[in-house]
Amino acid sequence: MWPDGFCPNAGGKRLQSTSRPARVASSAGRSEPMDAEGKGPAIKACFEFQERAPASFRKDKNRHWVSWTVVPQDLSKLLAGGVDLELEFERATKTLESIGLSGYEARGYIALVAHGYGSAETIAETAHIPRTSAYKVLQSLCQKGFAISTRGRPTIFKPEAPSKVKGRVIDHLEDTFAKLDLLHEVLRSKGEPQLVYTIVTKPRVLEKIGELIDQATETCIVSTPTFSEIRENMGKKIEQAIARGIRITIITEPGQKIPEGAGVVNRRGLIATDVIVDGSAALIAAPDLSACGYTDNASLSKHLENFLEIIMNLKE
Repeated sequence: MWPDGFCPNAGGKRLQSTSRPARVASSAGRSEPMDAEGKGPAIKACFEFQERAPASFRKDKNRHWVSWTVVPQDLSKLLAGGVDLELEFERATKTLESIGLSGYEARGYIALVAHGYGSAETIAETAHIPRTSAYKVLQSLCQKGFAISTRGRPTIFKPEAPSKVKGRVIDHLEDTFAKLDLLHEVLRSKGEPQLVYTIVTKPRVLEKIGELIDQATETCIVSTPTFSEIRENMGKKIEQAIARGIRITIITEPGQKIPEGAGVVNRRGLIATDVIVDGSAALIAAPDLSACGYTDNASLSKHLENFLEIIMNLKE
């Protein structure tokens, strides 16, 4: 039933032989009612649990199935080619972090994909994130378009298909690099030195965003996946700009709180943060706001403003 040398671990306990119907456990670690061929006598199961695993063995009293947490070194024995799942997990986590997820969010999404669905408690256990943070992490994944949730208790979360997330990320990366191509073409055609200035460290990037909002005389467009962070740091400046009669437009993920008086356009899967003021100054920042490019070249800024207006007018 299991490959040679493979045995699920669960803290040195033994599951006694049983004549209950059971099917060979899937990769998720679950056996469902069924005989060996779907019709004949039921399988008798007896597993020896040899060493302590990260999660305790569980048996549901109301259903004929058992489940456990399988650690990566056990799973690797089931895969051809000796894949190092622990290394692949770390690589996947870092890749997801590079497109704007936090470390907990990245691990939570990977755990969701591994399970197919699960409660916050289940995902916290698999992803090794604090249970107290798990629900908030999974809700954030829903807001960012990486997961969906069901109503009821407990709330069950399901991952968005990786292929769907990949397509959306690629689309927005292409948008970002289209902007960079635009920057490159304008620089080359204008031949003007130092049109784009680089600013590093998050505090300095936030400070520059605040300066742009303060200097606005007519319009200000902010496109960002993390508007909650912008609002937390720049809320008063945005309110003051609205009070001055500045037309503020926010392009951001659905479900985020927007200051009263500002226009909003909801778009999923945003990656970079863009701020454009009066079509004459612009800023493009990394997802974590750790660095940005800034220009006060009117021609370049207007091109970027036109690009964002196209995004605002696109149908999701």
